[in-house]
Amino acid sequence: MAIKQAKIGVFGIGLAAYWPQFEGLKERLEGYQREVERKITAMGAEVVSAGLVDNAPGAQQAGDLFASHSVDLIICYVGTYSTSSQVLPAVQRRKAPVLILNLQPSPAMDYPNTDTAEWLANCCACCVPEISNAFARSRIQFNVVSGLLQEAEGHANQYYMRAWEQIEDWIKAAQILRELSYSRIGFLGHTYPGMLDMYSDFTMHHAQLGAHIEVLEMDDLHKRVKGASDTAIKNKVEEIQNHFQLVGKGSDKISQDVTPEALGWSARVACGLDQLVADFDLNGLTYYYRGLDGNENEELGAGLIVGNSLLTARGIPASGEGDLKTCVAMLIMDRLGAGGSYTEFYGMDFNEDFIMMGHDGPGHIAISDGKPMLRGLGLFHGKRGYGLSVEMRVKRGPITILGLTQTAEGKLRLLAAEGESIAGTTMQIGNTNSRLKFKLDPAKFMDEWCAFGPTHHVALGVGCQLDKIKKLARLLQLELMVIE
Repeated sequence: MAIKQAKIGVFGIGLAAYWPQFEGLKERLEGYQREVERKITAMGAEVVSAGLVDNAPGAQQAGDLFASHSVDLIICYVGTYSTSSQVLPAVQRRKAPVLILNLQPSPAMDYPNTDTAEWLANCCACCVPEISNAFARSRIQFNVVSGLLQEAEGHANQYYMRAWEQIEDWIKAAQILRELSYSRIGFLGHTYPGMLDMYSDFTMHHAQLGAHIEVLEMDDLHKRVKGASDTAIKNKVEEIQNHFQLVGKGSDKISQDVTPEALGWSARVACGLDQLVADFDLNGLTYYYRGLDGNENEELGAGLIVGNSLLTARGIPASGEGDLKTCVAMLIMDRLGAGGSYTEFYGMDFNEDFIMMGHDGPGHIAISDGKPMLRGLGLFHGKRGYGLSVEMRVKRGPITILGLTQTAEGKLRLLAAEGESIAGTTMQIGNTNSRLKFKLDPAKFMDEWCAFGPTHHVALGVGCQLDKIKKLARLLQLELMVIE
């Protein structure tokens, strides 16, 4: 799946009155700005540079440039002092979030031997409070990163490392902001009947995320499943066998062997899903359809788990039960490089103080601890039909869960927590399920999590992702509740 590049508008600032007074100062600051732009480009972003802005007309021109390129984030690199009146116009046209870089080139000045020109080349901190005030009063969303422009020796280098780690997090958040703004998420079928937490207003997602929700009919998928060629199905069977272990009947009485017929049907449906995604140019998919008495819709709805697990693993998150909000959370986690497996709370273990979490599919098999398994099930609990399901656990180590819910006022809200995937036995019921340990004990954690009115599903990903999620929530202007 091709990942969209963030478009980052960059402009440096200084005061035109300084240039004739201090020879070489402007050129020095322009060199620093080129270094900033080079590093941002190396982070995978497309840089739209307005150069060094040193007067109000130049700021207006920079603002027009950023608006014409629809940049996702504007970076103001503070080279030296500048009045705020020649900074504000550069960010007013596009109305994108702003990141102010307060990056000093030297760890410290040689104070007895520093002249005015050298001080001006290091006085970026001087106008950052003034700019912040102007942005705040103008209702411009801004954030500040302070630290060192260049690497240093000893104690000071931490300020270089920390600043550039934060900048990279902001660039990643801007990239996900763009992904969401241009995403097309398919809604196939309907939400599982009665799950009130998952009912969601499509307009809310268009308005608050910029995402497009493409409403799909089961007929759209039926046509593509029936049109799958024998060669495509054969290749898909091989792909499934390469990605999964095919396991026999387990201890659960509803489990069954993986039959050639069941494998072939899952492969055919997966081919149809691939074509559906291609034809509608989808970045994500949420789905559910109940069907009735073994009819075509029931058979098709029951055959989706394997194909949607493969889609999820390649960056097209698929959430079951028509949970659109969790599909968005899965997309965020995937673009963070964390995976993002469709998950719910399974149970609390009060002997070892962990929470069991999983779902009956689909799973993000790219973050599976070992090769995921395919298990036949004679029925899908709480649903109609039968077929193949994915059994896996998430890799051991640090994890993050991310939920997307909505408030009574109609605002989308993010919820997140970091924890650890721990060793131990899991259930062999043809479901994803993992042992997850959080910083609070299971009872306290559940109390705190539920206090914010969550959707009962989350996106489960690997690694510690909270710092990046906080920045993304800031750019999206969404409330983020963190359980710590």
